[in-house]
Amino acid sequence: MSETPPKTLQYRFDGPEGAPVLILGPSLGTTWHMWDRQVPELARQWRVLRFDLPGHGGAPAHPATSVPELAERLLATLDGLGVQRFGYVGCSIAGAIGAELALRRPDRIASLALVAASPRFGTADEFRQRGVIVRANGLDPMARTAPERWFTPGFAAAQPAIVEWAVQMVRTTDPGCYIAACEALAAFDIRAELGRISVPTLVLVGAEDQVTGPAEARTLVAGIPDARLALVPGASHLAPVEQPAAVTDLFVRHFSTAWFNPSDTATGLTVMPDRMTQPFVSAPAGPVAEIAPAEQPRAVSNGRADPYEAGMRVRREVLGDAHVDRATAAADGFSGDFQELITRYAWGEVWTRDGLDRRTRSAVTLTALIAGGHLEELAFHTRAALRNGLTPAEIREVLIQTAVYCGVPAANTAFRVAGAVIREETTPEA
Repeated sequence: MSETPPKTLQYRFDGPEGAPVLILGPSLGTTWHMWDRQVPELARQWRVLRFDLPGHGGAPAHPATSVPELAERLLATLDGLGVQRFGYVGCSIAGAIGAELALRRPDRIASLALVAASPRFGTADEFRQRGVIVRANGLDPMARTAPERWFTPGFAAAQPAIVEWAVQMVRTTDPGCYIAACEALAAFDIRAELGRISVPTLVLVGAEDQVTGPAEARTLVAGIPDARLALVPGASHLAPVEQPAAVTDLFVRHFSTAWFNPSDTATGLTVMPDRMTQPFVSAPAGPVAEIAPAEQPRAVSNGRADPYEAGMRVRREVLGDAHVDRATAAADGFSGDFQELITRYAWGEVWTRDGLDRRTRSAVTLTALIAGGHLEELAFHTRAALRNGLTPAEIREVLIQTAVYCGVPAANTAFRVAGAVIREETTPEA
């Protein structure tokens, strides 16, 4: 019998018992220690609770593949501790968790700060590609490139010990949990829901952040009704590490002035005086990217939901947005109906069935394509197999098996096609 994953997260407290609880959540690949330089000041006034993501910082390696699941585990942790209402700070993926909580349980959050966050983190393809790289090479490629994603060049050059600390945090993360977190970010998209976030929100971003930078921050501020933007000069993605004093001051001001809620009096929460003058840098939202409205579901026919939307979702998850966008853009009056048929029946009717998982369906598909000699589709389904969790070694075994049942020449060609794809997909960027 398999072990049931825990519904709680690893955590620690700092600060006086009985004080209002302020939660600090880490980014992907880091631990609660990314907040070490904020805690001494914040713990003077708040009961600071820091948590680790699954498989990070020695936490139990029970993967969570969606942001809502991570939010549920955090709420279960808080329920077990008797914490009902709290302030929340989240960096990157923990910012996504905070936004999810603000949408689903606004009654629990007194005030919110989103650091290096976005309503949608890049593209789904980018994060699923990370999963392919980690599955094939381990976390070393992610660890080696973390400093350039997280810090400005000047800081990285001047602080080699902190850079090494960052690299080791990533290297000691559980690969399966890292891949699951990438899947969670790939699926996260709340662009159409920002207007429903009703809690006071600080959106904080390093002015030189190349991962989730000022443009994403301005999109959040434009969409959230009660939000303000703080730009921190001289900082990249991990602004709390690069500019700890400035970031701490922004938190103190925000949570001191935005915490109060009529219900707080009844719950014994203390409203702190405003101790800070001007914010470090505050900027108007300015132009933002257009937020696309939520797509309307297709009509239901014969009492059964049209499988097209589910098929398009699965098709994009398996083959990647770029591939699907190319295929649909190339469709014209002659081939458009065929593209719709593929989406509705192959992806919406077959790939969505519960009888086989996606790894197994990929193995079956590779075998069928080799038997049929469909080499062009073998290439992009090899990419899909990597995204669905098959390792290069497992794909090799599928191809060896086909040599017996489909013929050595077919398998020989398949090794050439699949090998080229695997090298392209699993070789980390220099």
